[in-house]
Amino acid sequence: MRILVTGGAGFIGSHVVDAFVARGHRVTVVDDFSTGRKANLNPKARLVRSDIRDTSLSRLFKKERFDLVNHHAAQLDVRKSVSDPLFDASVNVFGLINLLELSRLNKVKKFVFAASGGTYYGECDQPAREESPAQPLSPYGVTKLAGEHYVRAYGALHGLKFTVLRYGNVYGPRQDPHGEAGVVAIFCQRLLARETAFIYGNGKQQRDYVFVGDVARANVAALAKANGEAINIGTGKATDVNRLFKILNACHGKPSPVEHKPPRTGELFRSVLAVSKAARVLGWKPTVSLEEGLAETYRHICAERK
Repeated sequence: MRILVTGGAGFIGSHVVDAFVARGHRVTVVDDFSTGRKANLNPKARLVRSDIRDTSLSRLFKKERFDLVNHHAAQLDVRKSVSDPLFDASVNVFGLINLLELSRLNKVKKFVFAASGGTYYGECDQPAREESPAQPLSPYGVTKLAGEHYVRAYGALHGLKFTVLRYGNVYGPRQDPHGEAGVVAIFCQRLLARETAFIYGNGKQQRDYVFVGDVARANVAALAKANGEAINIGTGKATDVNRLFKILNACHGKPSPVEHKPPRTGELFRSVLAVSKAARVLGWKPTVSLEEGLAETYRHICAERK
């Protein structure tokens, strides 16, 4: 299969590329390296350095005749989206529309969209199901939700097959400390530098942390399944920040200082995703425990620092 992965030099996208290449697919990566890294690139994938808003990508689509577009490139910093919502919308909405138009014009068979379950559902007393009301509280979340609607509209209007994957808080090797689950990378960096780690508020804020290798497997499953579906990709388990630091501190093996700071204004207290639909429709479930995934992430960051 001929696959385009946008953002394929980034944290999640590069793991998705690795999974596709390992299965023998012909993969092209489009990345402008605003957050991606050359070290993340799979050597068997072709690289095209470009912004997803660039109309010159039409030449690439015409030449390669992609079977599938896997869209991970995005402005993904929630704080940036608040300070500069116009830029956020330019990348996350206009960039997406450019790719959808090119997919339509060049008869791409399927479009897989990386969405954001972690920003959609607001406070979650229970694990949020796909049919739960979407109520994003940041411009980033709004643009990601708008992206889902655009993808669905292209499916209805032009027959473009699609799958939307709504991620929880993804963590793992190659993680960017500025992403949704960036606290994992930040804690690791603080531990290794023997610096004080900061926890905002009482540390009981809960998130659904899902390992990036499991997320890559979900993207592989979406190649042939879940057409027309939006699916949560998480663990169904909520983990608070205090426990996260405790596990990473155990990986570090040395007592490390931690300081509590005032809570951040507007921060969600609990976000967790129901994942029964993923098992039913996608044939996917998470397999890596939090302890295993955090240990692997810690080892990777240690190796990078050497």
